[in-house]
Amino acid sequence: MSAQVLDNAVTLRRCKLVRVAADGAVAEYIFDQPVVTLGASDDNDLVIDDDKVSRDHARIFQEGDEFLIEDLQSTNGTFVNHVRVRVAWLKSGCEIRLGSTQLRFSLLNQRVEISPSQRQALGSIVGKSERMRRLFTIVEKIAPTGATVVLEGETGTGKEVVARTIHQFSSRSNNTFIVFDCGAVQQNLIESELFGHEKGSFTGALSARQGLFEMAQGGTIFLDEIGELALDLQPKLLRALEQREIRRVGGNRPIKIDVRVVAATNRDLVAEVEAGRFREDLFYRLSVVRMHLPPLRERREDVPLLVRHILKTGGFNRTDDGQRVKGITTSALESLMRYEWPGNVRELTNVVERACSFAEGEFIQLEDLPDHIAGVTVSQSRGARQATEPLRPTGAVVHSDRSFKDAKEQWLSRFEKEYLETLLNKHSGNLSQAAREASVDRKHFRRLARKYDLVAGPKKS
Repeated sequence: MSAQVLDNAVTLRRCKLVRVAADGAVAEYIFDQPVVTLGASDDNDLVIDDDKVSRDHARIFQEGDEFLIEDLQSTNGTFVNHVRVRVAWLKSGCEIRLGSTQLRFSLLNQRVEISPSQRQALGSIVGKSERMRRLFTIVEKIAPTGATVVLEGETGTGKEVVARTIHQFSSRSNNTFIVFDCGAVQQNLIESELFGHEKGSFTGALSARQGLFEMAQGGTIFLDEIGELALDLQPKLLRALEQREIRRVGGNRPIKIDVRVVAATNRDLVAEVEAGRFREDLFYRLSVVRMHLPPLRERREDVPLLVRHILKTGGFNRTDDGQRVKGITTSALESLMRYEWPGNVRELTNVVERACSFAEGEFIQLEDLPDHIAGVTVSQSRGARQATEPLRPTGAVVHSDRSFKDAKEQWLSRFEKEYLETLLNKHSGNLSQAAREASVDRKHFRRLARKYDLVAGPKKS
């Protein structure tokens, strides 16, 4: 199945095979998945009981919006409109013959209107803006299918949350959901992580080991930052998606897999394909359904709802009696809604957690927010009361002329500087790697680093 997501509708493309038996009986099969296998073996999508059909005879797959059939080196061949083919395009109404079995192929285009859902939450996704409510509708439509999904959007927009929700509302919800970050693992280890390895396949492989695809059998695997995957690994992922089988590193035996793939990226994959950094065939195979998650600055009306959700569900705000901080003042909320949120929902979550640690009552106040969000007025009033000597991050001494909030703010500033400095040193000044390890948007990380004069550029306050 392929799906083109538009503003008001999603067009689903599925294929139908009609089989006419010798006695005239007609059977119809409709397939949602991007690859359909045909053969005599029981693990095929369409099992054909025909002595002239090979165990793994042929497969039908998608190339962009089109469908093709490929013969899998069968004994008696695959025929399309009476012509034997190795690979051929399929059009609606064409005849396929495998052995003595006749099939008729059809395309099913279903236009589904995307009306905004009445929900303000779906799974763990929260939002009342029209864009988010349309996203809820799309997730509800595609989650029950086996469609591969690509989630696009800036860092911190909640792509993993959407992936988990797709899994939650699918028929695989009782099985495993596995997350793999393609940008967080050394490239030479990714193949072994995804596909496993056999004993002795490389130095240190002291025993055979399952990969994540095997571990996710029957469930969903979420491939985060798919745009970071090296070119030499992309054909192996493509094979797993097309053939629905993998081979362990150092192994020759194919292992059948039944895994749904949801991928995510903050890159423009179309531009990556044009630049030659991402395979076009893999892009089409992944992009059965493509969904774009809007940045938080484009749905500011969701901020109050998100703040309430974070306060309610955040473990940092839980006590034996329920929530420690119950809400947020109007002035503080207005400041949150004015802010641009380069780190999106992830940054909002961190800001709310930090504000809760400063809050002395049941409501977050304006002065509990970071200076760059609360504004210069709060910054000046707080700075006028701060002592000239910075506190140590550890073993801090509390002076009688310093309030709890001021002492904690000063401690946190020192901590921020030392934390950023340590990460930058660890990664030899590489901002991208340091930001990734810190789980912070690169632009925000750079802004903080400039604030403490740790990188070149205009100092940010």
